[in-house]
Amino acid sequence: MSRRIDRYDVIAFDADDTLWQSEDQFQAAEARFAELVSPFAPVGVDVLDALHAVERLDIASQGYGVKAFTLSMVRAAISMTDGDVPTDVIRQVVDLGADMLVDRVHLLDDVPEVLEQVGAHVRLALITKGDLVHQTRKVTTSGLEHHFADVEIVLEKDPSTYERVLARLGVSADRFLMIGNSVKSDVLPVMAIGGDAVHVPYHITWDLERVDDLTVEVDELDSISHVPKWLGL
Repeated sequence: MSRRIDRYDVIAFDADDTLWQSEDQFQAAEARFAELVSPFAPVGVDVLDALHAVERLDIASQGYGVKAFTLSMVRAAISMTDGDVPTDVIRQVVDLGADMLVDRVHLLDDVPEVLEQVGAHVRLALITKGDLVHQTRKVTTSGLEHHFADVEIVLEKDPSTYERVLARLGVSADRFLMIGNSVKSDVLPVMAIGGDAVHVPYHITWDLERVDDLTVEVDELDSISHVPKWLGL
C-alpha cells in the first residue's frame, strides 16, 4: 500500500515553536520590557506597538533572533522616551536578552518520539532561521541533533533560500516536505517552489509571522504528534 511518506526523499522540520518553545520566552521578555519602559514613555504611547515597529525596521539590517530583539528593545526604549529612559532600565533590558540566550531548551510534547518514528523511514533535516550562534547552541543542547542528517540555519525563509537549501541537500522540490508552525516562513515559500508543507500551529504567533489573508489551501495538523499518522506510518 502506498504511503504518503514514500513521496519524499527529505522531510524537514522547523525548530522554534515547532520542536521547542521560543515565542513564550519572547512574549515574557516583551511583558517585562513594557513594565520597565512604560513609566518613562509619553502618555498614550503603546510600548509594545512601538517595539514591534522598531523590530520591523531592524530586520533588514539585524535579522532574527534574541540579539536582534535585544538591540531593538534598546533602540525602542531610547526612541519612545526621547532618550530619557534611565541607564539602569537599559541595563535590565539588556539582561533580559542575555538571560534568553542561556535559557535551556524546552521541548514540546511528543517531539523526540515523532522524530524517532519518522526518521526511521526518511532522511530528516532541520531548517531554522535566526542567529547562528544561539540557534546552534539550541540544536546541540536540545538532545535532538542526532535525528537530523542536515541542519540548516538561515537568515530568512523565502523561496530563494529554500531553493538554495534544497540544492545543498540534493533534493528536488517535489520530493521535499517542510513541517513548521509558521505559514509565512515554513509553508508558503516551500509551496511557491513546488514543495509540500504542513502547518502545525503553535498557541501563540509572533506578530511579524502572521498571515491575515491566506488565499491558498494549506495542510494543517493540530499537533506534531499527528505527523506520523498523516504520513501513513
